[in-house]
Amino acid sequence: MSIRERHLGRGTSSRIRSSVMARILAYVALTKPRVIELLLVTAIPAMLLAERGTVDPLLILNTLIGGMLAAAGANTLNCVADADIDKVMKRTARRPLARDTVPTRHALVFGLVLSVASFGWLWWTSNLLSGLLAVATIAFYVFVYTLLLKRRTSQNVVWGGAAGCMPVMIGWSAVTGTIQWPALVMFAIIFFWTPPHTWALAMRYKDDYRAAGVPMLPAVATERHVTKQILVYTWLTVVTTLALALATGWLYAAVALLAGAWFLTMAHQLYSGVKRGEPVKPLRLFLQSNNYLAVVFCALAVDSALALPTLFTA
Repeated sequence: MSIRERHLGRGTSSRIRSSVMARILAYVALTKPRVIELLLVTAIPAMLLAERGTVDPLLILNTLIGGMLAAAGANTLNCVADADIDKVMKRTARRPLARDTVPTRHALVFGLVLSVASFGWLWWTSNLLSGLLAVATIAFYVFVYTLLLKRRTSQNVVWGGAAGCMPVMIGWSAVTGTIQWPALVMFAIIFFWTPPHTWALAMRYKDDYRAAGVPMLPAVATERHVTKQILVYTWLTVVTTLALALATGWLYAAVALLAGAWFLTMAHQLYSGVKRGEPVKPLRLFLQSNNYLAVVFCALAVDSALALPTLFTA
């Protein structure tokens, strides 16, 4: 074989590897990996709280795998359903289906396989309730939020956000085989947190939503009304985190109180700025809301792992 032929062969091989890697990354992008991070932030603390630090590490790992499969499946099916509006919105224009880098049929099959795998994995490694909750989460996110609510009401993320609350329920049920009141409170924390988190981002991209015909609240309401709603839901979030302190120790309670005061201050500043007609930066609240949720649930994990005496029994 000549030197030229060897160079051509290596070049062809390199292009094939690049093409395969690009295709793999496209399928990974369909699952929205950053969204799946919420699972890690909320599911592990829920499992630790369920047994106050005595959870089998293998059970945690298996539950996370099943939960990630469920989230990946739901997100992929969401991309299939939203491919038309993703092409219109600048924020989502680089998603695989918006750029036609993955065939729609292949993405649909990929999402269904992930969804079925999540149910089977959770049923096999945890229990039937966890598997059924994963199926309910996927069905709610795809059919209720994506296909029914998202394009029809400005309250879409209020109710549709319930799907994002399910990791705590799955985590709790994996440990206990039941659903008890602390799991419901954790569900409520994320439920109330989702609207201010999402609306702050939507304020930045409201023109995108208008162009796509999606009635996200910031796209159809005044900034003053939106920031007032953000403030209301932020208060509900903080109050609910404090209610969970009845099932935790002093460490979580202290962190929840301090973090809550910080989160409320940011929400009040955003509302006050809009009320005075000043330029505001809603994206700052969006980014910091992630930090808030992470801090609160990390404190819950540490408090539970240390098995500190609960305030309810103290």
